[in-house]
Amino acid sequence: MSDFVNCYESATRAEAYSKLEFANTYHLAFRDLPEIFRAHVKGTAALDFGCGTGRSTRFLVSLGFAVVGVDISQDMVGKARQIDPKGDYRLIPGDDMSALQREGFSLILSAFTFDNIPGMETKLRLFGGLCELLKKDGILVNIVSTPEIYLNEWASFTTRDFPENRNAGPGDEVRIITTDFEDRSPAVDILWPHESYLEVYRRASLEMVEVRRPLAKGDEPYRWISETRIAPWAIYVLRRSS
Repeated sequence: MSDFVNCYESATRAEAYSKLEFANTYHLAFRDLPEIFRAHVKGTAALDFGCGTGRSTRFLVSLGFAVVGVDISQDMVGKARQIDPKGDYRLIPGDDMSALQREGFSLILSAFTFDNIPGMETKLRLFGGLCELLKKDGILVNIVSTPEIYLNEWASFTTRDFPENRNAGPGDEVRIITTDFEDRSPAVDILWPHESYLEVYRRASLEMVEVRRPLAKGDEPYRWISETRIAPWAIYVLRRSS
């Protein structure tokens, strides 16, 4: 784990991600969130865990949430503040969330953050920390890449240069290139299938309210490749175990 390099900690990558919108494959990750929030979230205090350059933070604000965005990347947080000077973006050291209000959030959103976090124990520690930040009736929404995203072609991604992804097992590194911006350096993620997430949720005292694997309907204004047949994302809706 100590040899793993966080490919998102760079000014070049922060500049690239700041240009991402909610189009193409990313559309499917966010499309159902307003409906999920209406069904399950009580209250407006929200935490965007792994906010990056603030795309998902601003999305939550547009839905009426009072949001704190946190990230471990100084470059990402700096870019978020530059784009959105009025937003509340905070740099946190590693897995230290002690500066955040315990039981202070009705909603915690983690959009793609855990794709890049290696190891069961690290994930478990982070989910345990997030669980402590949830209000008793709070909801944690964890959006992650499905294993299939690393094996197919997409409107926003390509994996054709990485056939070795097919031999990856749980916890192994996988590579994917985002085609929605000019930076073609691959993201190095960690393969973590459904069963592995269920295990870490159970051990972190989180229970699943619902899981969605959104597919494109075919009538969207995007040039779908695999999205109408294969789900690139899994959206887990979680709460503290009673």
